[in-house]
Amino acid sequence: MATEWKNVDHALEYLARADTIPQRTEGEAALIEEVPPHCRRILDLGTGDGRLLALLLLRCPEAEAIAVDFSPPMIARARERFRGDDRVGVIEHDMAQPLPDLGTRDAICSSFAIHHLSHERKLALYRESWDILEPGGVFCNLEHVSSPTPRLHQRFLDVIGGQEDASNILLDGETQLAWLREIGFEDVDCLWKWRELALLTGVKPTS
Repeated sequence: MATEWKNVDHALEYLARADTIPQRTEGEAALIEEVPPHCRRILDLGTGDGRLLALLLLRCPEAEAIAVDFSPPMIARARERFRGDDRVGVIEHDMAQPLPDLGTRDAICSSFAIHHLSHERKLALYRESWDILEPGGVFCNLEHVSSPTPRLHQRFLDVIGGQEDASNILLDGETQLAWLREIGFEDVDCLWKWRELALLTGVKPTS
């Protein structure tokens, strides 16, 4: 993944504006709805400071969770957030590399992280997620996807008041949904979308 995320100033600048991203809370709420409250094992890919995982644990208080990130500033924030919480393990790992052995999971979630990977690695990560999901497990990726036209992309940047992030490797949602179906996920859908922000989901069949 892009090395700027190992820079403290870059990571802190992102965290400072994370809450100002339009519609972000609506996307997070849609993701949380898809994770069953009885879920017992959660994996958060690209956890950042643990924001999404903290919300998921409010919904699933009996769950144990693994949070994965490769940015030292983000890892430090996540470890501070979950200090003293025995339910959570925070692991430093670059998702550009194959996932380590994390055991099986009932839910695998990600929020605005996978779009920093190459397209080939995105697909490989989806396959790895399939492999470690239990039957009936859910995959939820709240993602930054590409716009269908340059004009719409510029409109997105204008609306969020931001500039192009050099670490973005954006891909359209339709291609990623097709990947999930080809891998074997069922009930694959884009359950929520606002401009370039989209919730891509799928369920591993029980049989």
